Amino acid sequence: MPTQRRRPFASLIASCSILWALHGAALAADLPVDAHAGLLKTVRGEVQLQDAQGASTPARVGDAVNAQQRIVTGAQSGASVVLRDGTTFVIGPQSSFDLQTFRYDSRTHDGSVVGRLARGTLRMVTGLIGKATPEAIRIDTPTATIGIRGTDFIVSAGETL
Repeated sequence: MPTQRRRPFASLIASCSILWALHGAALAADLPVDAHAGLLKTVRGEVQLQDAQGASTPARVGDAVNAQQRIVTGAQSGASVVLRDGTTFVIGPQSSFDLQTFRYDSRTHDGSVVGRLARGTLRMVTGLIGKATPEAIRIDTPTATIGIRGTDFIVSAGETL
């Protein structure tokens, strides 16, 4: 009789061990490559999202924004993007902004953000990545690279200014 009681208990322990191991593996796993970096919070006027191949679609509030994606705004247009770590980009009129790299571990707040403002204006407020590791954030422009050491800045690039 003791053997019969141990088996269900042993099965329960084995099941719990397997679930615990799977849970740990899930926590340790990196996010899928196609996981979105953030969302469009506001869209005003004519705003387009372009993928790495150059295909363009009209942007709408709530659209996912991924690394390797470009946001292009028309005259009197603008958009704001909130990344998963809370970093916010406000993209002004007649602008072209590429989110080149976004990596983020929500457990450790480790990651990096690299963007490129080809033309126009951009305001950025850093999120958890910038607070944890300011040197992990970089914005390139046609004439300079900005290494972020603060939490809020505005930059402009191109001939529109």
